[in-house]
Amino acid sequence: MVDIAILGIESSCDDTAAAIFKNGVVLSNFVANQEIHEQYGGVVPEVASRAHQVHIVPVVDRALKEAGLLPTELQAVAFTRGPGLLGSLLVGVSFAKALALSLDLPLIEVNHMEAHVLAHFAEPPYPPFPFLCLTVSGGHTQILRVDDFHQMTVLGETLDDAAGEAFDKTGKLLGLGYPAGPQIDRLAQEGNVRFDFPEPQLKGLDFSFSGLKTAILYFLKKEMSENPRFIEDNLADLCASIQYKIVQILVKRLAKAAKETRIRHIAIAGGVSANSYLRKNTTGNRR
Repeated sequence: MVDIAILGIESSCDDTAAAIFKNGVVLSNFVANQEIHEQYGGVVPEVASRAHQVHIVPVVDRALKEAGLLPTELQAVAFTRGPGLLGSLLVGVSFAKALALSLDLPLIEVNHMEAHVLAHFAEPPYPPFPFLCLTVSGGHTQILRVDDFHQMTVLGETLDDAAGEAFDKTGKLLGLGYPAGPQIDRLAQEGNVRFDFPEPQLKGLDFSFSGLKTAILYFLKKEMSENPRFIEDNLADLCASIQYKIVQILVKRLAKAAKETRIRHIAIAGGVSANSYLRKNTTGNRR
């Protein structure tokens, strides 16, 4: 068998990542985070692109060394083409093209959203076709029907904010740092679901989270006008209530999609798939 070693480069947002995939096995996978965005309460595109320029060479070099490979032993270079932040993507694309050109290697363009889905095939167990995939991250929320590796149909998607964005923006209202999603998850485990927030009434399988964010904003303003310490006194319960509602919206749509398509195999992908309450309320593969 001929060895096939591929370098993968990801730079769609604020993380610079590189991995080596050889003969169906991930040999190395390294990520450089950009903690500088915490002081701004969110990702600043210009800052992110400049940080990618600093990180990309060391990250790729480390991935190659950990895999025990030289650049000349690669057979292809894969990179995230989009969607994502334009400046960040340009850094990854430019580096991938330059490296591939210097080594006379083929380039493999990868769609960011397809990559979330296909990450389930990086290691077993593999989901059987067809399956449904809920992709939930800071920038995207979709339900896809996956019939083959490159045969995917979007059944529903967010009309405004993504689920991860809803976590981060409501977390900011609570005074939590960025990213707020993991902090809400942690605090929610110490609280109870005491506060009820409205759920968007949409037909079909699309999502909407901007109305929920606005409702939480007005609720907090009203309560704090009567008790300035309301958030501080009820932080864990607020986190539990917010997390419950966001996950409830996701799970209800996913259950509806499964009923309509009669597909029982479910996969979940994206950063929000790490949320403990979402994991508890779903079954299937997660990446």
